[in-house]
Amino acid sequence: MRAWPSPHLPVVPGEPISLRLHDVARDEVAPVEPTDPARLYVCGVTPYDTTHMGHAATYVTFDLVNRALRDGGRQVTYVQNVTDVDDPLFERAARDGVDWRDLGQDQIALFLEDMTALGVIPPEHFMGVMESMPQIIAAVQQLVARGVTYEVVEDGVRDIYLDLGAAGGLGELSHLDRETMLGYSAERGGDPQRAGKRDPLDPMLWRGERAGEPAWDAGDLGPGRPGWHIECTAIAMAHLGDHVDVQGGGTDLVFPHHEMSIVQAEALTGERPFASHTTHQAMVAYDGEKMSKSKGNLVRVSTLRGEGVDPMAIRLVLLAHHYRSEWEWTDADLDEARARLERWRAGLSTDGGPDATATVAAVRAAIADDLDTPQALAAVDAWVEQSLGQGGQIRSAPGELARAIDALLGIRL
Repeated sequence: MRAWPSPHLPVVPGEPISLRLHDVARDEVAPVEPTDPARLYVCGVTPYDTTHMGHAATYVTFDLVNRALRDGGRQVTYVQNVTDVDDPLFERAARDGVDWRDLGQDQIALFLEDMTALGVIPPEHFMGVMESMPQIIAAVQQLVARGVTYEVVEDGVRDIYLDLGAAGGLGELSHLDRETMLGYSAERGGDPQRAGKRDPLDPMLWRGERAGEPAWDAGDLGPGRPGWHIECTAIAMAHLGDHVDVQGGGTDLVFPHHEMSIVQAEALTGERPFASHTTHQAMVAYDGEKMSKSKGNLVRVSTLRGEGVDPMAIRLVLLAHHYRSEWEWTDADLDEARARLERWRAGLSTDGGPDATATVAAVRAAIADDLDTPQALAAVDAWVEQSLGQGGQIRSAPGELARAIDALLGIRL
């Protein structure tokens, strides 16, 4: 499917700095050292209730990764999936009395509008499950051929599971104890209580056809549809190969989704690690709880845009918080971001200003240091206050800083 339009990226003067980013598996901040092109995979949305601030925070965070790599002279191949075949989507469509395909298309269109408004660089490959079915089926078939799967048959319906005992690698990403894994599996789309499984944590690869459910012909697998985790394994490998440089998403995906998608990829390739960096955006709360579709406590980008909020103010709210710190959306945060945007526009709309060389370098260094966006904003704030308070005679300075803010932070002034 087609992604959204790409924003223009100005060239930033000065010396680029190599990106350092937190990796969950190692629990450390380490250099991102890709070969060209850098390979970036970010888990996309299930298209309903889009785009809430938890979504927006994730895609802005990995947009910064994309921008930092490009600023360093790297080519980037960015892939993002869309989970347009999934039980929650079916359930929401049934609740609302609409066809699940129509609901998905409407929500995907809204997501594209929100990403365009927020200035996010689009993926080169924006792939839905339906259009990726041949690659997903092929991945399951390869796992079957490698002898790391088994079947559970119930009421004549055959489901195929990954045998984690045969595949290996469980826990190498999340480092969770088994009790915690079991709890998360039950909460996050797994079926640990199902009878007939060799291990309660084994993920479903292929769900045999049930009455009233969509299904695809999969040859010797039988008609059915894919489990959740295998879609990301197959889509990432189809478009990025046997290894990715950065795999991203929210912290709620660490287990089981990213754990399982990585184990599956490594079972297919026989090599570890599948991802050099697996990096996660912390949860965004609202009204004291994690912002989530199931709770319904959502602040949506489209709602704010409809109320006349500048998307750049929304982006500034997100950038004011470090991506690895949990935080809560408040109206006060939005008011502060609007005021900051006005100050920046005033400070950067003059005929001249203070030398911006050190400020551009400070913004670049902050982003390169594990996406330290609060520090980057503080550097711009300091220049703007000096410009508004004391002025400056360097005519090129406002334009240089504005271009750097646009390219590195994605804030269009």
